[in-house]
Amino acid sequence: MLNLSTWFKAARPLLEALRDLAPIIFVILFFQGFVLQQPIPNMEEMLVGMVFVLFGLALFVRGLEIGLFPMGEGMAHAFAKKGNIFWLLLFAFLLGFGTTVAEPALIAVAGKAAEIAAQGGVIDSTQTAMDDYAFGLRMTVALSVGTAIVLGVLRILVGWPLHICIIGGYFLVVIMTYFAPHEIIGIAYDSGGVTTSTITVPLVTALGVGLASSIRGRNPMLDGFGLIAFASLIPMMFVMVYGMLTV
Repeated sequence: MLNLSTWFKAARPLLEALRDLAPIIFVILFFQGFVLQQPIPNMEEMLVGMVFVLFGLALFVRGLEIGLFPMGEGMAHAFAKKGNIFWLLLFAFLLGFGTTVAEPALIAVAGKAAEIAAQGGVIDSTQTAMDDYAFGLRMTVALSVGTAIVLGVLRILVGWPLHICIIGGYFLVVIMTYFAPHEIIGIAYDSGGVTTSTITVPLVTALGVGLASSIRGRNPMLDGFGLIAFASLIPMMFVMVYGMLTV
């Protein structure tokens, strides 16, 4: 017979997910009911969707806690113990590349960017041309994130100051923005955001924290975080270069 504390422990992920979703639910209900003063369309479908989101968010967060975070930190510890920088950097690159290719947000943005590019006459209005453009954009972003994670790992190993790296990186982004085609600038800036989503962030964060925890003289709080900043910065540069070559 399960006692009350056991039931509460089992339901805790759901309660936390409900707490996180409550603000957006309140915003939607407030504006729909008091500002627009209209009934919510497809109320039954919306309720079913909210239930799916609630359970999905609870399971996802729980999966991160028991799976992805420990795995990422464990592999970082193992690579640090092995002491082979080549394999560590190769793993970092492939981790960034592989997680970015699988990002649903990037797939959606690349597909939409290809449609808009075809409508604007930047590329041919054929399915093949749009597929090639979207694929090229995804591969460019994936390569950039792989490169970014390698640079972030090198920063942890060498001890480069994070703020200097980020300030210098954004300075280069500003300069490249001046020379990049206008059609690609918005996509480039958005690409820096969509790369840091559900799949990339947990594994990359765990890698950085685990690596900093394994190296003597490194502080996980000061040195372990910052990989995601690189993963947001470098894609902007790569996509602008991609635009210069293709647009």
